This record gives sequence, structure tokens and C-alpha cells, in this order.
Amino acid sequence: MAGSYNAVPVPGDGARISYDKGRYTVPDNPIIPFIEGDGTGRDIWKASVRVFNAAVEKAYRGKRRVAWFEVFAGEKAMTNFNTWLPDDTIDAIREFRVAIKGPLTTPVGGGIRSLNVALRQILDLYSCVRPVKYYQGTPSPVKHPERMNLVIFRENTEDVYAGIEWEQGTPEVARLIDFLNQEMLKGGRKQIRLDSGIGIKPISVTGTKRLVRMAIKFALETGKKSVTLVHKGNIQKFTEGAFRKWGYALATEEFRDKLITERESWIVDNKDKNPNITVEQNASLVEPGLEFAAEQFRQSIYKEVRDVLDKIYKTHGNGAWKKKLMINDRIADSIFQQIVTRADEYQVLAAPNLNGDYISDACAAQIGGLGIAPGANIGDGYAIFEATHGTAPKYADKDVINPGSVILSGVMMFRFMGWNEAADLIEQGLERTIEQKKVTYDFERLMEGAKKVKTSEFGSSIIENMEAAVLTVAD
Repeated sequence: MAGSYNAVPVPGDGARISYDKGRYTVPDNPIIPFIEGDGTGRDIWKASVRVFNAAVEKAYRGKRRVAWFEVFAGEKAMTNFNTWLPDDTIDAIREFRVAIKGPLTTPVGGGIRSLNVALRQILDLYSCVRPVKYYQGTPSPVKHPERMNLVIFRENTEDVYAGIEWEQGTPEVARLIDFLNQEMLKGGRKQIRLDSGIGIKPISVTGTKRLVRMAIKFALETGKKSVTLVHKGNIQKFTEGAFRKWGYALATEEFRDKLITERESWIVDNKDKNPNITVEQNASLVEPGLEFAAEQFRQSIYKEVRDVLDKIYKTHGNGAWKKKLMINDRIADSIFQQIVTRADEYQVLAAPNLNGDYISDACAAQIGGLGIAPGANIGDGYAIFEATHGTAPKYADKDVINPGSVILSGVMMFRFMGWNEAADLIEQGLERTIEQKKVTYDFERLMEGAKKVKTSEFGSSIIENMEAAVLTVAD
């Protein structure tokens, strides 16, 4: 371990988090790098770190503490080191493994397209994790926001994030269009217009399976009932459709005894309800109208039914499947209306990059917006917890912005570390503060009878409201 990074000495009173064989070992005094953030990040971090320290102190009474270690990215890094993202910052996060950050500006004029994306790609943080949970009293545009309590796992390294595209009118795009039209699409009905820009979205077996694996492990560890694969496979069969196919394959290959797919549940339940049901009868219930299908397709469904019953009925039948984790899938456009009409039917979503991007913000809008939406980018051995909103520079240093996104990202971080008592205190303190209508301007303007408070005052109220919580102190 280096003695300093970016010329800042490593805290001497802290210890590093270690990682081995898929498991983190967290000491009682972990060194956690933090990036303050640009714009409003400065005000937000000041309030948030006070909340974090108070929660840890109240939960563990000195037995645990965080050794905070500032590292740099964004405007502060550019000012001090003439680079948007110093190598030492990356090295420090690699060394200490778990970090937290405020919002960062996107550099203008080329170089790094996005500092957030750069961090994810350099550290291979392949899963963007976005919990979306309603806190009582938060203003919402929907009638029943309390139905929303789910976690979204969004693939973080491919699909549109791969950034493979060619600009309209360039020689490069002309060559590509010519190749596609004259070679790959020759003789077919499809042709690409000559005045097009072109983008390519890769979705791989590797990227899909490791994301779905993380989502399933999370669901099993936290007692969730379902994981839903979100895709547009009805149109893009070899990318989005493959995401669905590979996701199901991973689930049944690696977690066979712990889960059941939705389609398997229909087959097993039909057998449970009628032990004497024939394969053909069962198949006709799974695929209505099967009697009108082509013989080859009909035989494939019969085989599917036989295979499911042969492989899992002994372990999943007679109602046992109802205690298993359910794996299902939904078309992307369908899930958008379902999170409005029946959000409580979903607990964990796993999605390719673009679908996950859209659905995360759409869900967040129902529970108060991005100002209170936390996030994390997690890979194998590294995790960065972060605000999900932008820097809002016009409000910088005015002590007015809602710090909820970073504060709740800290809740995620503490749960990730196994410090659930501190996480509970923060959540309870935040919810009580909102119920008391002591809120920042973004909520105050939407709440009748609310008191507008500063960023710092909102943090202080959360700390005060922690006092009401009674928790068992960890050993």
C-alpha cells in the first residue's frame, strides 16, 4: 500500500478492505476514498459525511468508524493536477476497493466523454445498481408510490455504453454502409439509407451472465421473490433477445435448486393441480392454441414439458416451487407501464444498458426524483457508490440542494459492507425528517405546509431524528 495518493497521506488510523474469492472482508476502521464532486457536490458531501459519521457512532458507539480519504476527479482534479481523472485516484480506489462520490461534471472539448463512464470502464464496474424505494411523506406524482420498492441491475459496459458509432456524412460511415448494403444485406429487402449515422450495440454472453449472476445472488441473499429480465427481444432477437436467453441459461445452470422460471412454474403447477395430467394436456395449457400449431413446434413444446417434469418436479413439485426464487422476463415497453400500474409485482430487474438507464429514472420519478435516488457501480472486487443526479452548478455553494441521493448511496455502501445498523439509522432518520416536512426546496415546493431548509439543516435534522431509533448495537 502506498503511503499517499495525489500527495494526500493515507489515514494512519484506518485499514484496507480486502477481497478474496468473491467476498469482501471489512475491518472496523475501513479506509474509504471519497470524491467530493463538482458543483453542488461540495454542499452535498459536507452534509452527507456528517450523517454517515453520526450513524456509525450511534450504531456502534466507537467500536467502528470510517477513515475517510479524499481522492480527486473532475474540476478539483483539473485545478490541482491538470487532469480530470488522476492515475492516483484510480490506484487508491483499487487499493481500498470501496469508494463513494458526488456528482461529476462532463469535460467539454473531448478527451473523456464522461468521468463516470471512465471510472466504470477502467475498473470494470459492470453492474449499475439502483434501488428505488419510497420514503413516507415524499411528494410523488403517482397515487401509490409506496408500491415501489425494487432494485435495478443495469449492465454497465456494453450495449450503447460501448460507444461504437460513426457520424453521418463521413467517409468511414460511407464505407460501412456500403459494406452492409452490398455484402451483409445483399439480396434482402433491408437497406440502410445512405444519409444515416451508424451505431453498433454489442451484447455479449459474458456481459449478460455476470450481470444476471449478480442480480440473482443479491435476490437470494436479501430474500427477494423474483428477478425480471427486461429486454426488447421481440424485435432485436440476437442482442436483446440473446440477453433474455443467456440470462435464463445462467439462472438454470448455476442456481437450479434455488429458483424456477416463470414458464417452468406453469408446467409444475399444472402437474400439482392435476397429478394425472398428460404431457399433451399440460402443454396445451402452457401454449394456448397449440392444437393449431405446426407439428414440429407442437412436438418441441411436448419435449419442453417432459424435460421440465423429469428434471425438477421431484425437487420443485408439490408446491415447493412457490418458495423458490422466480425468474421471469418482460418486454421493455411493457415494463414501463407495469411499474406505474403494479410496481409491487417486481422486486429485482436485470437489464441491458439502455433499458436499465431508462427504467431507473422512470422509477425514481415516482418516489421523489433523482434528488433522492441512490446508485452504485459494482464489479468483481470494486464498488463505487454515487449520486445519480448532475452537478447543478448554478446552485453550487448555496447550501440549498437535496443531499438525499448521496446520503442514500451511503446507505447502500453500509449495507454492502454489512453495516446494516448504521444504514437503518440513516433511512429512519431521513424518513422521519421528510414526514416532519423539513425538506429542501425541491420537495418544499411540492408539499403543503412544508418548511424549506438548507442542505446542511436537512442533514442535521436526519441526525437528530436518528435519536428516536432503537437498534441493537453490533458486537
